[in-house]
Amino acid sequence: MKIKVGVIFGGETVEHEVSIISAIQAMNNLDEEKYEIIPIYISKDRIWYTGHVLREIDFYKNFEDEKKYAKEVTLCKKGKNFFLQKTNGLFRKDITDIDIILPVVHGNNVEDGTLAGLLDSIGIPYVGSHVLGSALGQDKVVMKQVMSSVGIPVVDYTWFYDNEYLEDKDEILDKIKKLGYPVVVKPATLGSSVGITLVHDSKKIEDAIDEAINYDTKVVVEKAVENLIEVNASVLGNYEYQRVSPLEEVMGLDEILSYADKYLGNSKTKGVKNTGSKGMASTNRIVPARISDDLTKDIQETAKKVFKTLNLSGVCRIDFLIDKKANKFYVNEPNTCPGSLSFYLWKEANLKYKELLDEMISIAIKEYKNKSKKVKSFKTNILEGFNGSKGVKGIKGLKN
Repeated sequence: MKIKVGVIFGGETVEHEVSIISAIQAMNNLDEEKYEIIPIYISKDRIWYTGHVLREIDFYKNFEDEKKYAKEVTLCKKGKNFFLQKTNGLFRKDITDIDIILPVVHGNNVEDGTLAGLLDSIGIPYVGSHVLGSALGQDKVVMKQVMSSVGIPVVDYTWFYDNEYLEDKDEILDKIKKLGYPVVVKPATLGSSVGITLVHDSKKIEDAIDEAINYDTKVVVEKAVENLIEVNASVLGNYEYQRVSPLEEVMGLDEILSYADKYLGNSKTKGVKNTGSKGMASTNRIVPARISDDLTKDIQETAKKVFKTLNLSGVCRIDFLIDKKANKFYVNEPNTCPGSLSFYLWKEANLKYKELLDEMISIAIKEYKNKSKKVKSFKTNILEGFNGSKGVKGIKGLKN
């Protein structure tokens, strides 16, 4: 009997389209001899849909006209089983049962632990990081604070909320000046290089901050690493074990790796593979990265430490910044559900995409079984002594 895998993607996020690309790649590479694939698309207005048409990329080009061919659904639990139910019409109707969820989501309101929390509340097993790891991986400020606490190297930075900037702009600009230009200004909880600006001097810093505030209430400003090499490592596993991919050296036309470099396949760097507009798989890269064996080993070990420290699971991508002159590296950020699920890095480790997805699902099933063995409640009779507005009758209301 095949395992029924619900692949969730989309969501109300600026990375919506990237999620669609990554999900279709994943669905096209799941082993259909082992898995029955059930696409579950979250539209930008937060309505859930299912249907085979959701596996075709062209469907999304005119979604408002085509959505009538998909079914509006919700996910629920009945007894010990999980179902997608049709929601439009007078009555709810079970469409299909689901065994496990594979989230392929990027950005706020999905990747940040929101979706993981929903799935946990329903109780269905799912692939990838849980609420805490997902939330830590999404917030560039909190992740730095946690990583710094265990000695993981991060660049110097400052951060603030949008209201703080409006109330005391001069103080914040002074803190940024003390960091020293150039700096990188980022929305704190977005990914895919959305809203990011490299600023060389104070003349353009306010424009960069305004751009970041367009996307987020929280802004982080980092000291830019000069003599920069950007490298990424993918980590596969959970809290028990971690496996690291070869390192990629990422190339881009822009001064910092941009959304266009990552997803639009626009780079023309000589001697570097360009695979077209295929999500993160289209980014220009050199594998293995052109750095020393010792530095490679140090970065790979740090990637595993980041993965374990932030309580991540499944497959993640950890991005690093190297100052090649100082021969020093910093963790830029983890991506808890990376673009294209980093399959292109595991390909370099002779792990096919089909095998990577299989391993991710196996990890999730094992975690779910282990978690199911844990104590979830105490056998007490606390409600026995509860009498309306009078409350519980003290300690006598409890029976061990």
